[in-house]
Amino acid sequence: MPIHPTAIVDASARIDASAEVGPYTIVGADVAIGARTRIQGHVVLEGPLEIGEDNIFFPFSTVGVAPQDLKYQGEHSSTRIGHRNKIREFVTIHRGTEGGGMLTSMGDDNLLMAYVHVAHDVHIGNHCVIANAATFGGHVVVGDWAVVGASTGVHQFCRIGRHAIIGGYSVITRDVLPFSNTVTEREARVFGANKTGLERRGFSAETIDALHKAFRLLTRAGLNTSQAVDRIREEVGESPEIVELLRFIADSGRGFIK
Repeated sequence: MPIHPTAIVDASARIDASAEVGPYTIVGADVAIGARTRIQGHVVLEGPLEIGEDNIFFPFSTVGVAPQDLKYQGEHSSTRIGHRNKIREFVTIHRGTEGGGMLTSMGDDNLLMAYVHVAHDVHIGNHCVIANAATFGGHVVVGDWAVVGASTGVHQFCRIGRHAIIGGYSVITRDVLPFSNTVTEREARVFGANKTGLERRGFSAETIDALHKAFRLLTRAGLNTSQAVDRIREEVGESPEIVELLRFIADSGRGFIK
């Protein structure tokens, strides 16, 4: 097991024989590290923390540390990281709290660029790209294939839908619709479907056209949300993507960005 002699590893840590732990890294109690995962130098890992296979953690990232939530009272909450994630320099990922389900989690194949902050009880799906210095408040949920631009701030309890892209320096205070291209100036606005991302992921031209029509009715037809939803059902139909979009709207507790 290639553990650098300067690393400090708690006796209760469970590290696969094929994993690597770099110099001056601290691996705390109740940390599990999966096969072929590489922990570079000066990383801090605190448990309970479960890390899957084939991940790489770059220097000065900290994962599983206590949350900044003032209500946190030291409860035995945890953090879970999936497989094949890239966690870049100075990323901070905080464990969950009693008020949020006791778990912060991340799926597979994500890239978190430098200085990203993932607060307590955040759940990130799969294949997401989170650009430099983006910040997620507590309890944020990020759907699969989402892209979040640099220096974007996401308010607590917001949801980011699947295949959405958020432009850099955005301020997100409400839910971001799945499949959307959302950018904020002084206020967050939807600019239509995330056409480029959906094409790259193999969505058909018919599906993308249907989403364009749905977003046009939601944002540019002068309709309130109920009227727009009714028109979408009448004029666009109910493909799986449209059903997901309408269900996301119906379930939105904070309202969504138009």
